Amino acid sequence: MVDIPIRRAQLIAPFGPGAMMVTKEGVSVICAGLDHWYKDMYGKYDNLDIEHFKIHEWRLERLLQVDHFRLPPDFRKKGQSDEGINLYLHVPFLRFPQWHYCRFCGRMEKFKLHTSLNRLECPCCKEQNYKNYLVQVPYVAMCQNGHLQDFPWREWVHQSGNPSCNKPMYLTSTGGTSLASMVVKCECGVKPRSLMRITSVNPNGTTYLSEHLDKDKNSVFTCQGKTPWLGTEKSQPCSNHLRATLRNASNVYFAKVKSAIYIPGDTVKEVDEILEMFHSEMFQSYLKILNRHPLSIDEKIDDLRVLANKELSPFTDSQIKDALIRIETGSEIIEVEDSEEVSLEHKLRIEEYNVLNHETDQHNLRIKKSNIADYKADVSNYFSDVFLVEKLKETRVFAGFTRILSENGLGTEELKEMLRLHKHDEREENWLPAYEVYGEGIFLKLNEDKLTKWEQRPEVLKRIKPLKDKARELYREGRMENKTITPRFVLIHTLAHLLINQLTFECGYSTAALRERLYVSNHKEDNMCGLLIYTAAGDSDGTMGGLVKMGKPGYLESIINKAINNARWCSADPVCMEIGSQGGQGPYSSNLAACHNCGLVPETACEEFNCFLDRALIIGDLNLDTIGFFNY
Repeated sequence: MVDIPIRRAQLIAPFGPGAMMVTKEGVSVICAGLDHWYKDMYGKYDNLDIEHFKIHEWRLERLLQVDHFRLPPDFRKKGQSDEGINLYLHVPFLRFPQWHYCRFCGRMEKFKLHTSLNRLECPCCKEQNYKNYLVQVPYVAMCQNGHLQDFPWREWVHQSGNPSCNKPMYLTSTGGTSLASMVVKCECGVKPRSLMRITSVNPNGTTYLSEHLDKDKNSVFTCQGKTPWLGTEKSQPCSNHLRATLRNASNVYFAKVKSAIYIPGDTVKEVDEILEMFHSEMFQSYLKILNRHPLSIDEKIDDLRVLANKELSPFTDSQIKDALIRIETGSEIIEVEDSEEVSLEHKLRIEEYNVLNHETDQHNLRIKKSNIADYKADVSNYFSDVFLVEKLKETRVFAGFTRILSENGLGTEELKEMLRLHKHDEREENWLPAYEVYGEGIFLKLNEDKLTKWEQRPEVLKRIKPLKDKARELYREGRMENKTITPRFVLIHTLAHLLINQLTFECGYSTAALRERLYVSNHKEDNMCGLLIYTAAGDSDGTMGGLVKMGKPGYLESIINKAINNARWCSADPVCMEIGSQGGQGPYSSNLAACHNCGLVPETACEEFNCFLDRALIIGDLNLDTIGFFNY
């Protein structure tokens, strides 16, 4: 057995189930599915106590339809666990690709997924008293449904979807650097075939590999539905075209990670009992009366105590407050007046937004409100509230993966099914891997009145039209989920990037250590216009406090001023700003005036993969200053 040290967080992304990585010995491996987790080195569960790994985040459990989440297993030796449980737990990695070749003689050999992860000698060279090691082939094949398999070497060289030959093959190079220089040969004497154009894809999604593998032009070689990460070589029905790619290409694996900030209102028994009472006609009438007046939650609790003291006497104010927060944030809805469906993921953001707009002091969430009047006009004119998040807890869940495109149209349940060999039995527990991080942050809420007037200006709407068109195009092509692009979204997203880049010079954190969380909505009932910039680490005590300090009066004004002034001139201007006016740049040409020199951040820091950014909405373009919100 070969040990592969890996951090727990890396098993969520980027090396979760179905992902490939390379060991320090140079062996390419793939992370096994969830069926194989929490076993010891002998493949047994003898000393396992799964309760030690369970964590809960009730809103994500609702979103992903699971019973609970589990921390990836950590490796413990004897003496590291007082009770002698959860010892020597592993997460298996399997050898993939299975086909290998010798760089000296070219001989190809295929090994099983469970073959030892040590380096393997070439048997052909060994017979000649040479000691040369086999290396794995550089190419694999995949399809848009997430299937992955070895490149069909034997089928390719024999130009047949079902060849009968089993003689040895050889992979050689003629000395060039292109695919045409790599040639597959077979000892049976069939004509050698180069790998030219094996990665070619037509605009309609069909591939050269599927259409030209077989010499019969009417035959199409489709995906075989392989799932090697589940430890099986069995095939599943799949009619997609097969796409060849380098095994380390960036589009071989896209982890789907869902995250949520902890908010009060856990699913404890007492809170559920209060919520059940609130469904009664009596309490519904009380709540309607209270909602007609601009009362704080504490004032509502006092009034409810007067109206229904007998019914609420068994409960504490804190429990009643949690129940009211769950109602106001949408996690428990008493009466639905708007028939428009809102996605659960959008509700998750609404819940967080409403909680971040209030002071709270709990073990996993401490928020203090800064008096906006204490800030200079640079802040108070454009922001209505500033909240200092002294402590927060974020839960990050691995919810599946895609290949080729980051969005492939598969639903939550379909993505979850790809993580297990055996379909989930209702009698068994339903879970996904996750981990928790703790940190701090700054929550900024823009001035709603000023923002609403600005985003309705004709020149602003005209400016973002190319981005709206691009978002629709990417959705039709399956490259991105359906997304509504509005001026406030692009503005808040770009502002978050500018602030992250500036904060790295002020608070001591790198850009990769900071993250954005956007709260944007134009819906009448759930209007949002805020952003959270935070940092999180695995330590339960959180981080050092430097980020919160930067949100205080006297510090925040300088950071915002510097961020906006830096945005006024990019080192790539006037080209950067002009490209924004002429079509776009960046990933999928989905940015206007934003490039690596001014508006991009590490992808770990951005929720939108550095898409839909435009400095002009912050400071105006070369011809029209009024486009910029901070010039308005």
